[in-house]
Amino acid sequence: MRFGLVGTGYWARVTHAPALTSTEGVELAAVWGRSPAASAELAGAHNVPAHTDVDAFLAEVDAVAFAVPPDVQAPIAIRAARQGKHLLLEKPIAISPADADALAEAVEQNSVASVVFFTARFQPQIRDWLASVAAGNWLGGTALWLGTALRESSPFNTPWRHDRGALWDVGPHMVSLLWASLGPVTGVTAAAGPADVVHLVLRHESGASSVLTATLSAAPAVATAQLSVWGDPGRSEAPLASVEAVPALRTALTELTAAATSSQLSHPCDVRFGHAVGRVLTAAQHQLQ
Repeated sequence: MRFGLVGTGYWARVTHAPALTSTEGVELAAVWGRSPAASAELAGAHNVPAHTDVDAFLAEVDAVAFAVPPDVQAPIAIRAARQGKHLLLEKPIAISPADADALAEAVEQNSVASVVFFTARFQPQIRDWLASVAAGNWLGGTALWLGTALRESSPFNTPWRHDRGALWDVGPHMVSLLWASLGPVTGVTAAAGPADVVHLVLRHESGASSVLTATLSAAPAVATAQLSVWGDPGRSEAPLASVEAVPALRTALTELTAAATSSQLSHPCDVRFGHAVGRVLTAAQHQLQ
């Protein structure tokens, strides 16, 4: 399947391009970015065309992988879905509820496959852990992400993360895992701490509740990502230290391609799930405001 890559930044260079050029059944066929110079450089490194026109870019590909901020991703992804292109999306799928609604609708109406790259959900060790906790009588969960993305030296120190903070950057990852381990989220209560620190209490359909604290402003000495569930079986911790982005993205690409070439377009991490996670974050954002 011929993929176009939208994005030319750090994540596109170190994760998306390597995965797209090393996954069986996948071909990196074109690059589009907001900077023509950066597009030409990345495309040239992989001997593929660089495009400045979105429609010309889309005409060259069967599917699109996104590595851009959500406000850039959403309108292009809607356009791509309406042209019948399958979608490998980054989280969150959008910031605006209207954009998220339009994207989910475009995927549904045009019968395209979609996968949202919740990185840990495509890691074998995490999948094994989720399978191991599936039948447990869990009463609650805890999640902690102390990230350093907003430090000056971080390659993830980007304007959209300064604008949206941990809630929208790492929040989707943790909500996705708590959802998968404890059941669908039916409600959220949010509180703000200093800087971009956010605290969420999630209520789950199963009756369980979970607590998430996240920030992108932590010092390197305390940086960590932890998530566990607890209940009658005891306490079980997710092996988050094992997550590797490029192999995980290869799995996401393989599963998207399989969905696109079959009659089964749905996926546990498709745009509908991304949309549902986004609704949780939007509800939290309204409370924080």
